[in-house]
Amino acid sequence: MKNFIALINREFRLFWNNSVLRLLFIGAPIMYGILLGFVYQKGKVTDLPIVVVDEDQSQMSKKAVEMMQDNEVLNVAYLQYDQNKLTQIVAENDNIPAIVIIPKDFEKQIMTKKYPEILTIVNTSNVLTANYASTAIQICLGTLKAGVQIESLKKQGMPESIALTQYEPFKTTFIKKYNRSTNYMYFLWPGILATVLQQVLLLGLALSFASEYENGTFKTLITQNPSILKIMAVKIIPYLLMSFGIWLLYYLFTIWFRIPFYENLGALTLIAGVFVASVSFIGILVSILIPSQLKATEILMVIATPSFILSGFTWPLSQMPEWVVAIANVIPLTHFLKAFRVLLIEEGSLAQSMPAVWAMVWIGVVCALLSYIALFFKKKKILKATNN
Repeated sequence: MKNFIALINREFRLFWNNSVLRLLFIGAPIMYGILLGFVYQKGKVTDLPIVVVDEDQSQMSKKAVEMMQDNEVLNVAYLQYDQNKLTQIVAENDNIPAIVIIPKDFEKQIMTKKYPEILTIVNTSNVLTANYASTAIQICLGTLKAGVQIESLKKQGMPESIALTQYEPFKTTFIKKYNRSTNYMYFLWPGILATVLQQVLLLGLALSFASEYENGTFKTLITQNPSILKIMAVKIIPYLLMSFGIWLLYYLFTIWFRIPFYENLGALTLIAGVFVASVSFIGILVSILIPSQLKATEILMVIATPSFILSGFTWPLSQMPEWVVAIANVIPLTHFLKAFRVLLIEEGSLAQSMPAVWAMVWIGVVCALLSYIALFFKKKKILKATNN
């Protein structure tokens, strides 16, 4: 028994002396708990930006706009009086969940006891925000109609208790765009696959230079290839080629599961290449800086694990604190999933996805420069030790 207790104590000492293991086992739960707590801190979606087209411009239509603005879920970010710039507004803001069109003669039809039709176009590329927005719009319009009719009936002498049962709602037509069937697989599955691709890239590249250090072959590598750029290219190119194979496999999956992603595949493949390159430079940067395969793998796992939740693909970035959004914006997956949604789900153009592409380019460039500098000093240190 005494020997058993001694072995237990030994394991605790080994654990505590391993700084990386200590950080992962104790630090990771604390870090993820705090980080994810802030991500979902609000618990519900608020201030979703919507577009309202008020073609009537009457007191009644203004009241409808005010009620939507006062609803905690909605924020009337754009108030238009015609439909001319709708396409431009939606193209420049991929986070708009709904467009509400109030028709001409809206007030007149209400006063003549007719039922005007309000058209709502719902962006179902994100099922969660679409559901929140459409429900809030229904509540606002239903409340407005009920209030108008109840007051009218009360003025005619009808008791309030009876008037409350006599109103009829507006006719509201909801048109779902993009993911019309609100199919959760179309919405979630591609994002998960992109996350897996990022994960395997980071794990593979974590070993690229760390394995050279541990196996004692780094000196041979830099002797045979004096060019630092060439060394970096040698490490990254195989993963670019293998990633293209995985991309083809994903495409075959869409055929197998009958997922209707046909538009903009060429543009998305090009953007996927930028995504893979930016992730690859993050991977080799960590691998250059961390001489242990295990430690490099563990660090990149910590980076990769929460990336999908932080990406804004499911829970909107607009609902997260600014410092969490800042972290999300340095993860390539965040920007790739934005481009994916624009090109495939929303069937937008390559130009509309360029902000996300440039963000990935900058992440890749910064990590490439840091990798070059770190590799330069590593090489210099090894050659200096050899000459001595």
